[in-house]
Amino acid sequence: MTSGEGRDAQRTRTVLRAEGLSCPSCVAKIEGQVGRLAGVSAVAVRFNSGRIEVTHDPRVASVEDLVRAVAQAGYSARPSPF
Repeated sequence: MTSGEGRDAQRTRTVLRAEGLSCPSCVAKIEGQVGRLAGVSAVAVRFNSGRIEVTHDPRVASVEDLVRAVAQAGYSARPSPF
């Protein structure tokens, strides 16, 4: 268990929309980059819709951190209400 995780860990689900996904390997690149962030417990990228669902502790990994991680993988993303 890492710092910030445990019984009192706060989890939320954030949905991002990615642009520029051109092949299914993009999914693995984004999932790997975002999944390495401290505080992230799950990442699911939907290639067809560009939807990225992230379960994370917002005290450790902010929405801005998630967007930045997607950018580091080479793609642009923005928060989405659905």
